[in-house]
Amino acid sequence: MKRLEDISFAGKTVFLRVDFNVPLDEQGGIRDDTRIRASLPTIQYLLEKQAGLVVASHLGRPKGKADPKLSLRPVAKRLGELIGKEITLAPAVVGAEVERLKKGLREGQVLLLENIRYEARETSNDAAFAGELARGIDAYVNDAFGACHRAHASVVAIAQFVKEKAAGLLLQKEVEYLGRAVHSPEKPYVVILGGAKVSDKIPVIENLLDKADHILIGGAMAYTFFKAQGLGVGKSLVEEDKIELALGILEKAKMKTAGFVLPGDHLLASAIEKDAATEVVSSFPFPADRMAVDIGPETARRYGETIASARMVFWNGPLGVFEIDRFAAGTMKIAEAVAAAPATTIIGGGDSIAAVSKAGVGDRITHISTGGGASLEYLASGTLPGIDALR
Repeated sequence: MKRLEDISFAGKTVFLRVDFNVPLDEQGGIRDDTRIRASLPTIQYLLEKQAGLVVASHLGRPKGKADPKLSLRPVAKRLGELIGKEITLAPAVVGAEVERLKKGLREGQVLLLENIRYEARETSNDAAFAGELARGIDAYVNDAFGACHRAHASVVAIAQFVKEKAAGLLLQKEVEYLGRAVHSPEKPYVVILGGAKVSDKIPVIENLLDKADHILIGGAMAYTFFKAQGLGVGKSLVEEDKIELALGILEKAKMKTAGFVLPGDHLLASAIEKDAATEVVSSFPFPADRMAVDIGPETARRYGETIASARMVFWNGPLGVFEIDRFAAGTMKIAEAVAAAPATTIIGGGDSIAAVSKAGVGDRITHISTGGGASLEYLASGTLPGIDALR
């Protein structure tokens, strides 16, 4: 896979795929521009190397139709402010007017295509559509790690139509750190997996059972594992259709090198409400009218000790309903433990980013991935469709 420095971009028109899928408020304004900022080093590098940029991104799920609420207009405005240049927003993704704008692009100029998912052919990885995107393009750069697990036209199919292609600086960094977490982790290696769904994490667990020293489980997904063992979990969230899969994981874990650890105590609540009645328990069954909303203090302490001994940590998914302060203690203690660990620490996107932000420790994490789903899929398989397309 080529890096940016392997290609001369002077005088070339570059198609740059980014992930500007930013959250919008009710007025259509950008609530958080982190994803735009994440690709600024690549954009600035290409502009300094005298390239003309055709930039493409998706925003939300317009399902193949133009939706004014999901226009990239606010993104164009914010990107222009950040790089100090006027950004031309194309009226569409492909077509005669877009081709005219591409042909008129000069060195150091930026043309932002409209929401790439306005075209239904994007998500079907349509080769003819990819050929239209590649028309007049000299080089292709992918900096959209958060979209690399999608076999979409602007991520995968386009690469076959462009001779020169490379990974952007953000994608390079993601592959460097996540590649180490999959292929050459520093030992002891601790993996922390939380969140609601076991189904999202099973491929990761299966791939890391022989690579990690400890896999620490939390969040609602833990209670599918407990129920699979026949334990009463009250009203706790359980994926009933994944009970057999969870049981299979537990059986595999007995034969693998990693210590597969479930919470030993639990914060229970009568409801997911800030004023709900709570109690800490360390045995089963849970009361029928209670649900688990966080790991208990003893589990947080024990997990913290394991994390403190690590030389590499990967964390994806909160350990409880951290959005409510009364249910956030476990996740906050884990965030603090990860930040304090004398280790290479990697946060796998999504709610985990919100958790370290709430804990105020984001600046003490080695690498925070921009793609939650992409980071999980990378850890499960060791590659992604968008990365393979660059090779």
